[in-house]
Amino acid sequence: MTGFVTLAYAVTDIPDDLNSFATQQDNVYYWADGSTMARTGWVSRSEMPLDKVPPKVRGAVLAAENASFYSDPGVSPSGVLRAVKAAVTGGETQGGSTITQQYVKNAYLNQDRTLSRKFTEVLLALKLDNEKSKDQILQDYLNTSWFGRGTYGIQRASQAYYGKDVSQLNPSEGAFLASLLKGAGLFDPAIGPENRERAVERWSWILDRMVETGQLSAAERATYRTFPEPSATSLAGVPGAQTGYLVEMAKAYTVKAGRIKESEFDLGGYQIYTTFDKDRMTALTAAVQEAQKDFDPEKRPDSDKFAKIGAASIAPDGRLLAVYGGPDYLKQGFNQANATTIPVGSAFTPIVYAAALDEGIVRTRGKARTPVSPTSVYDGNDQVTVQTPEGPYWDRSGKVVKGRNDGGRNWGQVTLHQAVANSVNTPLLQLGLDVGLDQVETYAERAGLLPSSLGPRIPNFAVGENSTPSAIRMASAYQSFAADGMHTDPYSVRSATRGGTPVPLAAPKANRAMSAKAARAVTDALKASVSEGAAKAVAKAHPGAAGKTGTTAANTAGWFVATTEQETMAVVVYRMALTDLIPLPLTGLGGDAPTTPASNRAVSLWGDYVKAVK
Repeated sequence: MTGFVTLAYAVTDIPDDLNSFATQQDNVYYWADGSTMARTGWVSRSEMPLDKVPPKVRGAVLAAENASFYSDPGVSPSGVLRAVKAAVTGGETQGGSTITQQYVKNAYLNQDRTLSRKFTEVLLALKLDNEKSKDQILQDYLNTSWFGRGTYGIQRASQAYYGKDVSQLNPSEGAFLASLLKGAGLFDPAIGPENRERAVERWSWILDRMVETGQLSAAERATYRTFPEPSATSLAGVPGAQTGYLVEMAKAYTVKAGRIKESEFDLGGYQIYTTFDKDRMTALTAAVQEAQKDFDPEKRPDSDKFAKIGAASIAPDGRLLAVYGGPDYLKQGFNQANATTIPVGSAFTPIVYAAALDEGIVRTRGKARTPVSPTSVYDGNDQVTVQTPEGPYWDRSGKVVKGRNDGGRNWGQVTLHQAVANSVNTPLLQLGLDVGLDQVETYAERAGLLPSSLGPRIPNFAVGENSTPSAIRMASAYQSFAADGMHTDPYSVRSATRGGTPVPLAAPKANRAMSAKAARAVTDALKASVSEGAAKAVAKAHPGAAGKTGTTAANTAGWFVATTEQETMAVVVYRMALTDLIPLPLTGLGGDAPTTPASNRAVSLWGDYVKAVK
C-alpha cells in the first residue's frame, strides 16, 4: 500500500490549466463617490496580493479553516482517514480538508464527492505543499474561494459585503467573511433571519478561536461585541441602460491612458474609479426623459421617429460628470453624446469670436492684421453677401454666398458682443473669413474639438454647418472659455488599480487654448445670451450661467451649451436613423410648430437639469 501511494505521488503532476474561474477576473467600475457602478466579466473575482490582506483578517481565515496551516504538510491525516472509512463503509464522503486541499479542489478539480477525487486531491495537496510556499498557497486560496453574492476571492467579497477593499477590513469584519467559507448560502444575513443568527454565532466563535490560536489578544477580542452588519445589497450587475455608456467610455480611457492591451484588460482584475457623479447622472437621465415625454413616433412618424438626445457635463478640470448616451446600452450601443455625426451649427461661433479677438482680422490682402474688440460693428442683416479681400465669395456652383439668420431676421448694425449674445449668424460668418478659417480651425482644435470632426474650410465652416463635434467635446470647448482660456481634455477615470497596485494613467494636462482676455470676452457675451439674449429662457434656472444656443440651416440639430460655476453642459437634440447615420430635419418634433427652433428643447432640458442639481 505504501509503495502504491509513493508511486501515485511520483506520477501526479500539478495541472498547468486551472479551472476557468481561477484565472478569469471581473473589472469593477466605481462612481465618483466610491460606490460600485458596474462590473464586467462573467466571473466576479479580483486578484489581491497576500500582503494587501491585513494579517488579522488572514488570521481569521486560518482560525476558522485551518489553524495548523503553516505547520501541516498540506493535508489533514485525520480528515483523510475519515474520508477513507466513509468510502469503505458506504457512508458519505467526509470533509475535514486543509486550506491547501480546499484550494486544490477549487482550482484544479471538480466538486464530486468521491473517493477517487479525494485521493487525487490529497496527492495534489501534498505535491503543491512541497513546490509552493505557504504564503503563495494562502494567497491563491483567498483569491479563488467562493464567498457568495456572485463573488470569488476575498477582495470581491469585501467589496460586496462592506463596500471597500480588503486592505481596509478590521478583524471583526474579517471574521464574518471567514464564516462564509463554511457555506455562504447559510451565513449571508441578507438571505434571512436564520442566516443572520447562524452568521452571528459563527462570527463570535471565529473571534474566540482567534484568541485561542494567538491571532487576537483577549483585550482586542473584547472590543468586538457588536456584529459587523454587512450591506444588504450585493454588487451591481452587468452594465445596462445608462451605465453601459459610462463603462464603455471608462474602459476606452483606461486602456488608452494606461497603455494597456485590450487582451490584457479583458483578463480582468482592474478596479476603475470613474469621475461620473451618480446624482448628476440621475438628474440628467430624468431631464432627458421629461424632454422626451411628448415624442410620439406613432402619431408623428415623420418628425418624432429617430429623434435623439445627447448630453454631457464636464467639471472645470475636465472630469466628465454625467453623460446621457441613449435609452439603453444593451439595446443601442451607439452613444448619442459621443457621436461625431451631427452638425454643431451656430454653437460653434464663440470659437470664431475668440480667434478674432486674439488674432485680429485681415480685410485687404497683404496688409497687416487689425485688432477687433467686443464693440467692433458688423452688418447683422439677413442675406448679407460674404466678402473676401478680392470681393464677393463665389461657391463652386457659381453662386455668391450669402449669410442667413434664424427666421430671416434683419438686425442692422450689431457689435460682435451682440452677435454672439443674440445668435446673429451673418456677422460671425463674415468674421470667420476676416480672421481666416485656418486660424478658426486652429482655435477649435486648441479648445478640444477633434480634427476629424471639423469640416472643410469654406464659409459655412464659421457657423458650424459642416463640423460635427460630439456633445462631450462641445462641453469641453466651452469649459475653456470659463477657465480663462485654459483647456483640459475630458477624462472619465480618476484612477485605476489591479490587485491593489495602482495602474499609472497619463493624466490630461491643461493647455492654453486662447488668451484669458479673449475667453473672458466670450464668457461675457455668453452670459448676456442667458440674461437677455437667445437663451434667456433659462435665466431663472441659473441667472449667472453663460450659454449659447445652436441651430443649423437645414434644421437637423438644436444645441445648447452652457457653463455654471460647477460644470459645463452640452445638450443636442437631433433626428437620425442609425442605419445610415444621416441627420434628418427636426421640423415638427414633438408636435412643435414648423418654425420652432429645436434648440428650445435643448435649452429647456438644460434648465430642468440645472434646477435638479443646484
